[in-house]
Amino acid sequence: MKPLHAQYPFLDAAREAVEAADVDLARVVRSDEAVLTRALDRIETALDSGRVGDTHRRDRVELLSYPVARVLVSLVDQHILTRKYAAAEAATAHERLQAAFTEGDDLKSRDRERLTIQTLLTEFGMRQTVRETAEGYAVGVGTYLTYASDKREDQWRLVNRPLQDGEVELTEVELLALVEQAIEQRVADGLPLGVPEAIATHLEAERERLEERLADLDLTRDIDTVVPDLFPPCMSALLDQVQKGEHLEHHSRFAIATFLTTIGLTTDEIVDLFEVNPGFGEEATRYQVDHIRGKTSPTQYSPPACSTMQSYGDCVNKDNLCEQISHPLSYYEAKLDDADEDELIDWREEDEAATSES
Repeated sequence: MKPLHAQYPFLDAAREAVEAADVDLARVVRSDEAVLTRALDRIETALDSGRVGDTHRRDRVELLSYPVARVLVSLVDQHILTRKYAAAEAATAHERLQAAFTEGDDLKSRDRERLTIQTLLTEFGMRQTVRETAEGYAVGVGTYLTYASDKREDQWRLVNRPLQDGEVELTEVELLALVEQAIEQRVADGLPLGVPEAIATHLEAERERLEERLADLDLTRDIDTVVPDLFPPCMSALLDQVQKGEHLEHHSRFAIATFLTTIGLTTDEIVDLFEVNPGFGEEATRYQVDHIRGKTSPTQYSPPACSTMQSYGDCVNKDNLCEQISHPLSYYEAKLDDADEDELIDWREEDEAATSES
Protein backbone atom coordinates (compact mmCIF):
# COMPACT_ATOMS: atom_id res chain seq x y z
CA MET A 1 0.00 0.00 0.00
CA LYS A 2 1.73 3.11 -1.27
CA PRO A 3 1.34 6.80 -0.36
CA LEU A 4 -0.11 7.38 -3.83
CA HIS A 5 -2.85 4.83 -3.13
CA ALA A 6 -3.70 6.52 0.17
CA GLN A 7 -3.89 9.93 -1.51
CA TYR A 8 -6.05 8.69 -4.39
CA PRO A 9 -7.95 5.60 -3.14
CA PHE A 10 -10.33 5.58 -6.11
CA LEU A 11 -7.55 4.53 -8.50
CA ASP A 12 -7.63 1.05 -9.98
CA ALA A 13 -4.13 0.50 -8.57
CA ALA A 14 -5.35 1.35 -5.07
CA ARG A 15 -8.20 -1.16 -5.33
CA GLU A 16 -5.78 -3.79 -6.60
CA ALA A 17 -3.44 -3.08 -3.69
CA VAL A 18 -6.26 -3.75 -1.22
CA GLU A 19 -7.17 -6.96 -3.03
CA ALA A 20 -3.53 -8.08 -3.12
CA ALA A 21 -3.26 -7.53 0.64
CA ASP A 22 -6.22 -9.90 1.08
CA VAL A 23 -7.92 -7.51 3.49
CA ASP A 24 -10.90 -8.93 5.40
CA LEU A 25 -13.25 -5.94 5.57
CA ALA A 26 -15.44 -7.58 8.22
CA ARG A 27 -12.39 -7.98 10.45
CA VAL A 28 -11.35 -4.39 9.80
CA VAL A 29 -14.69 -2.91 10.91
CA ARG A 30 -14.68 -5.18 13.97
CA SER A 31 -11.19 -4.52 15.23
CA ASP A 32 -9.47 -1.58 13.50
CA GLU A 33 -10.76 1.50 15.30
CA ALA A 34 -8.39 3.85 13.48
CA VAL A 35 -9.78 2.85 10.08
CA LEU A 36 -13.39 3.13 11.24
CA THR A 37 -12.76 6.53 12.84
CA ARG A 38 -11.13 7.85 9.67
CA ALA A 39 -13.97 6.45 7.53
CA LEU A 40 -16.52 8.31 9.64
CA ASP A 41 -14.36 11.42 9.45
CA ARG A 42 -14.34 11.23 5.64
CA ILE A 43 -18.13 11.28 5.53
CA GLU A 44 -18.82 13.79 8.29
CA THR A 45 -16.24 16.21 6.92
CA ALA A 46 -17.84 15.79 3.50
CA LEU A 47 -21.14 16.95 4.97
CA ASP A 48 -19.56 19.82 6.89
CA SER A 49 -17.09 21.23 4.37
CA GLY A 50 -17.38 19.42 1.05
CA ARG A 51 -13.98 17.76 1.55
CA VAL A 52 -12.91 14.49 3.21
CA GLY A 53 -10.48 15.85 5.77
CA ASP A 54 -6.78 15.52 6.42
CA THR A 55 -4.90 12.42 5.34
CA HIS A 56 -4.12 9.96 8.13
CA ARG A 57 -0.41 9.63 8.85
CA ARG A 58 -0.56 5.86 8.21
CA ASP A 59 -1.11 4.94 4.56
CA ARG A 60 -2.89 1.70 5.42
CA VAL A 61 -5.46 3.47 7.60
CA GLU A 62 -6.05 6.15 4.99
CA LEU A 63 -6.49 3.68 2.15
CA LEU A 64 -8.76 1.23 4.01
CA SER A 65 -10.93 4.05 5.33
CA TYR A 66 -12.13 4.64 1.76
CA PRO A 67 -13.89 1.29 1.18
CA VAL A 68 -15.26 1.41 4.74
CA ALA A 69 -16.64 4.91 4.08
CA ARG A 70 -18.34 3.60 0.93
CA VAL A 71 -19.90 0.81 3.01
CA LEU A 72 -21.22 3.34 5.55
CA VAL A 73 -22.65 5.54 2.79
CA SER A 74 -24.33 2.44 1.36
CA LEU A 75 -25.87 1.49 4.71
CA VAL A 76 -27.40 4.95 5.13
CA ASP A 77 -28.51 4.81 1.48
CA GLN A 78 -29.73 8.37 1.03
CA HIS A 79 -29.20 10.16 -2.26
CA ILE A 80 -28.04 13.41 -0.70
CA LEU A 81 -25.33 11.64 1.32
CA THR A 82 -24.10 9.67 -1.68
CA ARG A 83 -23.92 12.81 -3.80
CA LYS A 84 -22.20 14.96 -1.18
CA TYR A 85 -19.72 12.24 -0.27
CA ALA A 86 -18.75 11.52 -3.89
CA ALA A 87 -18.41 15.25 -4.59
CA ALA A 88 -16.21 15.70 -1.50
CA GLU A 89 -13.88 12.84 -2.47
CA ALA A 90 -13.56 14.34 -5.95
CA ALA A 91 -13.01 17.90 -4.67
CA THR A 92 -10.29 16.71 -2.27
CA ALA A 93 -8.54 14.77 -5.02
CA HIS A 94 -8.80 17.77 -7.33
CA GLU A 95 -7.07 20.00 -4.77
CA ARG A 96 -4.30 17.45 -4.30
CA LEU A 97 -3.79 17.13 -8.05
CA GLN A 98 -3.63 20.89 -8.50
CA ALA A 99 -1.05 21.14 -5.72
CA ALA A 100 1.00 18.27 -7.16
CA PHE A 101 1.09 19.72 -10.67
CA THR A 102 1.91 23.17 -9.33
CA GLU A 103 4.83 21.84 -7.29
CA GLY A 104 6.09 20.00 -10.38
CA ASP A 105 9.71 18.87 -10.17
CA ASP A 106 9.98 19.68 -6.47
CA LEU A 107 7.50 16.92 -5.74
CA LYS A 108 9.61 14.30 -7.52
CA SER A 109 12.38 14.67 -4.98
CA ARG A 110 9.99 13.79 -2.15
CA ASP A 111 7.87 11.11 -3.80
CA ARG A 112 9.15 8.71 -6.40
CA GLU A 113 5.68 7.95 -7.71
CA ARG A 114 3.28 10.66 -8.77
CA LEU A 115 0.32 11.08 -11.06
CA THR A 116 0.59 12.79 -14.41
CA ILE A 117 -2.10 14.14 -16.68
CA GLN A 118 -1.55 11.25 -19.07
CA THR A 119 -1.84 8.71 -16.24
CA LEU A 120 -5.15 10.24 -15.19
CA LEU A 121 -6.48 10.28 -18.75
CA THR A 122 -5.61 6.59 -19.09
CA GLU A 123 -7.20 5.83 -15.73
CA PHE A 124 -10.55 7.25 -16.80
CA GLY A 125 -10.51 6.06 -20.41
CA MET A 126 -9.93 9.54 -21.81
CA ARG A 127 -6.47 9.00 -23.31
CA GLN A 128 -7.72 8.44 -26.86
CA THR A 129 -9.98 11.50 -26.94
CA VAL A 130 -7.71 14.10 -25.32
CA ARG A 131 -4.56 15.46 -26.92
CA GLU A 132 -2.09 18.10 -25.83
CA THR A 133 -1.81 21.26 -27.92
CA ALA A 134 0.43 24.30 -27.88
CA GLU A 135 -2.20 26.26 -25.92
CA GLY A 136 -3.45 23.46 -23.66
CA TYR A 137 -5.60 20.48 -24.62
CA ALA A 138 -8.16 19.47 -27.24
CA VAL A 139 -10.93 17.20 -25.97
CA GLY A 140 -13.30 15.18 -28.12
CA VAL A 141 -16.78 16.64 -27.90
CA GLY A 142 -18.28 13.36 -26.67
CA THR A 143 -15.85 13.16 -23.77
CA TYR A 144 -16.39 16.84 -23.03
CA LEU A 145 -20.16 16.45 -22.83
CA THR A 146 -19.85 13.36 -20.63
CA TYR A 147 -17.97 15.23 -17.92
CA ALA A 148 -19.12 18.84 -18.39
CA SER A 149 -22.86 18.13 -18.48
CA ASP A 150 -23.24 18.47 -14.69
CA LYS A 151 -21.57 21.88 -14.58
CA ARG A 152 -24.06 24.76 -14.44
CA GLU A 153 -21.78 27.72 -15.15
CA ASP A 154 -22.24 29.33 -18.56
CA GLN A 155 -18.56 28.86 -19.42
CA TRP A 156 -19.12 25.08 -19.66
CA ARG A 157 -22.02 25.25 -22.10
CA LEU A 158 -20.89 23.86 -25.44
CA VAL A 159 -22.20 26.90 -27.32
CA ASN A 160 -19.76 29.05 -25.35
CA ARG A 161 -16.70 26.92 -26.10
CA PRO A 162 -14.31 27.02 -29.09
CA LEU A 163 -15.19 23.92 -31.14
CA GLN A 164 -13.17 22.75 -34.13
CA ASP A 165 -13.12 19.40 -35.92
CA GLY A 166 -15.16 17.80 -33.17
CA GLU A 167 -12.81 18.93 -30.40
CA VAL A 168 -13.20 21.44 -27.56
CA GLU A 169 -10.21 23.56 -26.52
CA LEU A 170 -9.37 23.51 -22.80
CA THR A 171 -6.67 24.77 -20.49
CA GLU A 172 -4.96 22.37 -18.07
CA VAL A 173 -7.02 23.84 -15.22
CA GLU A 174 -10.22 23.15 -17.13
CA LEU A 175 -9.11 19.64 -18.03
CA LEU A 176 -8.48 18.91 -14.35
CA ALA A 177 -12.02 20.13 -13.65
CA LEU A 178 -13.31 17.46 -16.05
CA VAL A 179 -11.11 14.88 -14.34
CA GLU A 180 -12.73 15.91 -11.06
CA GLN A 181 -16.12 15.03 -12.56
CA ALA A 182 -14.75 11.68 -13.69
CA ILE A 183 -13.53 11.00 -10.15
CA GLU A 184 -16.91 11.92 -8.69
CA GLN A 185 -18.66 9.54 -11.08
CA ARG A 186 -16.27 6.72 -10.16
CA VAL A 187 -16.73 7.24 -6.42
CA ALA A 188 -20.51 7.22 -6.79
CA ASP A 189 -20.48 4.26 -9.17
CA GLY A 190 -22.03 1.17 -7.63
CA LEU A 191 -23.39 2.96 -4.56
CA PRO A 192 -25.22 1.72 -2.63
CA LEU A 193 -23.19 -1.44 -2.31
CA GLY A 194 -24.66 -4.72 -1.14
CA VAL A 195 -23.35 -4.99 2.44
CA PRO A 196 -23.06 -8.42 4.11
CA GLU A 197 -25.00 -8.77 7.33
CA ALA A 198 -21.83 -9.50 9.29
CA ILE A 199 -20.45 -6.07 8.36
CA ALA A 200 -23.75 -4.16 8.64
CA THR A 201 -24.30 -5.42 12.20
CA HIS A 202 -20.97 -4.07 13.40
CA LEU A 203 -21.64 -0.68 11.79
CA GLU A 204 -25.12 -0.14 13.23
CA ALA A 205 -24.03 2.61 15.65
CA GLU A 206 -22.09 4.45 12.94
CA ARG A 207 -25.04 4.22 10.53
CA GLU A 208 -27.38 5.70 13.15
CA ARG A 209 -24.88 8.48 13.89
CA LEU A 210 -24.75 9.46 10.22
CA GLU A 211 -28.54 9.36 9.90
CA GLU A 212 -28.81 11.74 12.87
CA ARG A 213 -26.28 14.06 11.24
CA LEU A 214 -28.32 14.08 8.06
CA ALA A 215 -31.52 14.82 9.97
CA ASP A 216 -29.85 17.87 11.55
CA LEU A 217 -28.23 19.05 8.33
CA ASP A 218 -29.38 22.24 6.63
CA LEU A 219 -30.38 20.64 3.35
CA THR A 220 -31.47 23.87 1.71
CA ARG A 221 -28.21 25.82 1.59
CA ASP A 222 -27.61 24.96 -2.07
CA ILE A 223 -31.24 25.26 -3.23
CA ASP A 224 -32.55 28.45 -4.78
CA THR A 225 -34.57 27.08 -7.69
CA VAL A 226 -38.35 26.77 -7.79
CA VAL A 227 -39.49 24.05 -10.19
CA PRO A 228 -42.92 22.77 -9.07
CA ASP A 229 -42.78 19.78 -11.44
CA LEU A 230 -39.86 18.44 -9.36
CA PHE A 231 -41.48 18.94 -5.94
CA PRO A 232 -41.89 15.85 -3.74
CA PRO A 233 -45.41 14.35 -3.99
CA CYS A 234 -46.40 15.58 -0.53
CA MET A 235 -45.55 19.20 -1.32
CA SER A 236 -47.09 18.98 -4.79
CA ALA A 237 -50.33 17.80 -3.18
CA LEU A 238 -50.31 20.60 -0.59
CA LEU A 239 -49.53 23.24 -3.23
CA ASP A 240 -52.35 21.87 -5.38
CA GLN A 241 -54.76 22.22 -2.45
CA VAL A 242 -53.60 25.79 -1.90
CA GLN A 243 -54.11 26.73 -5.54
CA LYS A 244 -57.55 25.08 -5.64
CA GLY A 245 -58.61 27.12 -2.62
CA GLU A 246 -59.11 24.07 -0.42
CA HIS A 247 -58.87 24.28 3.36
CA LEU A 248 -55.53 23.29 4.88
CA GLU A 249 -54.95 22.33 8.49
CA HIS A 250 -52.39 24.41 10.37
CA HIS A 251 -49.70 21.70 10.18
CA SER A 252 -50.24 21.43 6.43
CA ARG A 253 -49.97 25.19 5.93
CA PHE A 254 -46.81 25.19 8.03
CA ALA A 255 -45.27 22.36 5.96
CA ILE A 256 -45.85 23.95 2.55
CA ALA A 257 -44.94 27.43 3.79
CA THR A 258 -41.61 26.28 5.25
CA PHE A 259 -40.83 24.29 2.11
CA LEU A 260 -41.52 27.24 -0.19
CA THR A 261 -39.57 29.60 2.07
CA THR A 262 -36.48 27.43 2.24
CA ILE A 263 -36.28 26.84 -1.52
CA GLY A 264 -36.17 30.56 -2.20
CA LEU A 265 -39.66 32.08 -2.41
CA THR A 266 -40.07 35.52 -0.87
CA THR A 267 -42.74 36.36 1.66
CA ASP A 268 -44.64 38.35 -0.98
CA GLU A 269 -44.62 35.41 -3.40
CA ILE A 270 -45.94 33.02 -0.77
CA VAL A 271 -48.62 35.47 0.31
CA ASP A 272 -49.75 35.74 -3.33
CA LEU A 273 -50.01 31.94 -3.57
CA PHE A 274 -52.08 31.69 -0.38
CA GLU A 275 -54.44 34.49 -1.37
CA VAL A 276 -56.99 32.06 -2.86
CA ASN A 277 -57.05 29.88 0.26
CA PRO A 278 -60.11 29.91 2.57
CA GLY A 279 -59.47 31.88 5.72
CA PHE A 280 -56.69 33.82 4.02
CA GLY A 281 -55.69 36.96 5.79
CA GLU A 282 -52.75 38.84 4.34
CA GLU A 283 -51.50 40.21 7.64
CA ALA A 284 -51.69 36.85 9.43
CA THR A 285 -50.15 34.94 6.51
CA ARG A 286 -47.33 37.44 6.14
CA TYR A 287 -46.61 37.25 9.87
CA GLN A 288 -46.54 33.44 9.78
CA VAL A 289 -44.16 33.32 6.82
CA ASP A 290 -41.85 35.98 8.30
CA HIS A 291 -41.90 34.03 11.56
CA ILE A 292 -40.94 30.82 9.72
CA ARG A 293 -38.02 32.45 7.92
CA GLY A 294 -36.72 33.90 11.21
CA LYS A 295 -37.49 37.51 10.38
CA THR A 296 -39.79 38.00 13.38
CA SER A 297 -38.48 35.14 15.53
CA PRO A 298 -35.11 33.90 16.78
CA THR A 299 -35.51 30.62 14.85
CA GLN A 300 -35.52 29.88 11.14
CA TYR A 301 -37.79 26.88 10.66
CA SER A 302 -37.18 24.02 8.25
CA PRO A 303 -39.84 21.83 6.61
CA PRO A 304 -40.93 18.74 8.56
CA ALA A 305 -39.14 15.48 7.90
CA CYS A 306 -40.93 12.61 6.17
CA SER A 307 -41.70 10.92 9.50
CA THR A 308 -43.52 14.05 10.69
CA MET A 309 -45.39 14.38 7.40
CA GLN A 310 -46.52 10.77 7.80
CA SER A 311 -47.70 11.26 11.37
CA TYR A 312 -49.90 14.20 10.30
CA GLY A 313 -51.27 12.41 7.25
CA ASP A 314 -49.56 14.79 4.79
CA CYS A 315 -47.37 12.09 3.24
CA VAL A 316 -49.31 11.14 0.09
CA ASN A 317 -48.69 9.74 -3.40
CA LYS A 318 -45.34 8.18 -2.46
CA ASP A 319 -43.11 7.11 -5.34
CA ASN A 320 -39.94 5.02 -5.55
CA LEU A 321 -37.66 7.92 -4.62
CA CYS A 322 -39.70 8.54 -1.47
CA GLU A 323 -38.66 5.10 -0.25
CA GLN A 324 -34.99 6.15 -0.41
CA ILE A 325 -35.09 9.48 1.44
CA SER A 326 -36.14 10.82 4.84
CA HIS A 327 -36.84 14.48 4.09
CA PRO A 328 -38.83 16.34 1.39
CA LEU A 329 -35.82 18.57 0.72
CA SER A 330 -33.65 15.52 0.04
CA TYR A 331 -36.23 14.46 -2.55
CA TYR A 332 -36.25 17.88 -4.19
CA GLU A 333 -32.45 18.14 -4.22
CA ALA A 334 -32.21 14.69 -5.81
CA LYS A 335 -34.67 15.70 -8.52
CA LEU A 336 -32.82 18.95 -9.20
CA ASP A 337 -29.53 17.09 -9.35
CA ASP A 338 -30.85 14.58 -11.91
CA ALA A 339 -32.82 17.06 -14.03
CA ASP A 340 -31.78 18.13 -17.51
CA GLU A 341 -30.93 21.81 -18.00
CA ASP A 342 -34.17 22.47 -19.92
CA GLU A 343 -36.15 21.20 -16.90
CA LEU A 344 -34.50 23.65 -14.51
CA ILE A 345 -36.57 26.66 -15.49
CA ASP A 346 -37.61 28.55 -12.39
CA TRP A 347 -41.37 29.17 -12.41
CA ARG A 348 -40.70 32.80 -11.56
CA GLU A 349 -38.81 33.18 -14.84
CA GLU A 350 -41.74 31.60 -16.69
CA ASP A 351 -44.13 34.09 -15.08
CA GLU A 352 -41.90 37.01 -16.07
CA ALA A 353 -41.74 35.77 -19.66
CA ALA A 354 -45.51 35.34 -19.82
CA THR A 355 -46.03 38.82 -18.40
CA SER A 356 -43.68 40.42 -20.92
CA GLU A 357 -45.40 38.63 -23.83
CA SER A 358 -48.83 39.84 -22.76
